[in-house]
Amino acid sequence: MTTDHPFTRRSFLKSLSAAALASPFVTHSLMAKPPHTMLGHASFGAGGMAWEDIVQLTNTRRVELVAVAEVDLNRTEAVRKRFPQTRIYQDWRKLLDNESKRLDSVNVSTPDHMHAPIAMSAMERGKAVYGQKPLTHDLYETRRLTEYAQHRGLVTQMGIQIHSAREYKLGVALVQSGAIGKIKEVHSWVTRSWGDPEPLPAANDPVPEGFAWNLWLGVCTQRPFIGHEYYHPVNWRKRLDFGTGTIGDMACHIFDPVVSALRLGPATTVRSDGPAPNEWNWPLDWCVHFTFPGTVFTADKTVTVTWYNGALKPPAEIRALLEGDPLPENGSIFVGTQGAMVLPHIARPLLYPDKKFKDLPMPELTSDDHWGQFVAACLDGTPTSASFKYAGPLTETVLLGTVAARFPQTTLKWNAPALAFDNAAANRYIRRTYRKGWQVKGLS
Repeated sequence: MTTDHPFTRRSFLKSLSAAALASPFVTHSLMAKPPHTMLGHASFGAGGMAWEDIVQLTNTRRVELVAVAEVDLNRTEAVRKRFPQTRIYQDWRKLLDNESKRLDSVNVSTPDHMHAPIAMSAMERGKAVYGQKPLTHDLYETRRLTEYAQHRGLVTQMGIQIHSAREYKLGVALVQSGAIGKIKEVHSWVTRSWGDPEPLPAANDPVPEGFAWNLWLGVCTQRPFIGHEYYHPVNWRKRLDFGTGTIGDMACHIFDPVVSALRLGPATTVRSDGPAPNEWNWPLDWCVHFTFPGTVFTADKTVTVTWYNGALKPPAEIRALLEGDPLPENGSIFVGTQGAMVLPHIARPLLYPDKKFKDLPMPELTSDDHWGQFVAACLDGTPTSASFKYAGPLTETVLLGTVAARFPQTTLKWNAPALAFDNAAANRYIRRTYRKGWQVKGLS
């Protein structure tokens, strides 16, 4: 079904800035439905994205928030106020031990390094998991969670909510319709820079009252606490042991419609042209080249997808395809044999050359409630659109970039079935050793 109104790029550009400021979260398709049954649910995390997940899930009116685990009790005020009956824990392990019989599902919305340990522990108890992106910190963890979820037949969903938005759906539909021909290459970028070139500060600061530093470290090695938000609550993304840098934070979003539109399988090579991380932190500006086997939607036997972040942008000849229009702050350019498509994050796709596509009818698509999908899958048996079966391979692709960053100007060949590179040094970063006393069944 198509609309009678043509897609006019010039008029749409005027609304791009406003769209970029709008909330990326989609409407709640289940809110009007009376609850037939309720999910007993726990959140791992209370602030930041965890709070957003709590709000969105409970807004379906089919979720009872039974318990929350949050290592920083100073971030639990909103939960206590809105959900006074919810039990609060600092130790996520005690929550699972004490509340498991009351739980059907969980969301894992912690720093990256604890995604896999908590998600696997919940799945071992048979719980459905809504996991924030990236699915895990390391490649081995991603593979194990993906395999285990499929083995147990568990409901899962990764928190790439734009996957369910009409803008990304439209971009996928346009590519797969052949509007711009076969795809020759893709360039994806964001302006964020979750990195830090500075050495580790020589500090051993007092731990704030109400914050359990040892629980926050979890599976990572013991170290002194550093204040001034060096680790907590958000700058952990810059630190090698805890976050996955800008690519881990954003590529699960930005690569999602690329992988979906082209139906990409595992990458075969990956190469970073940015600076290497130092001993503690990710670099500021990355450029990573991925090579994939071609598909029915690509022009050649292989297709390249290039990632840029921070100050780095696609080259001038690619930006020239925009006919003088500004490059969106974040997004992707699909270069086809019959034209090009810019898919901003997040706004409606733009087709070039303008003269050729300005009257092209657009498919009528609607957004879905990404969180509501998860709830409906748990209660009604309907499928999720970003289960670990899809999100696991997507995350593996993203995490290849974190390994490549450690070996600049080196092309690494990736053997996905074997979960191995052709480089012994690179293989050391596929799997890490958990701290003694923090081993997790299925991962350690």
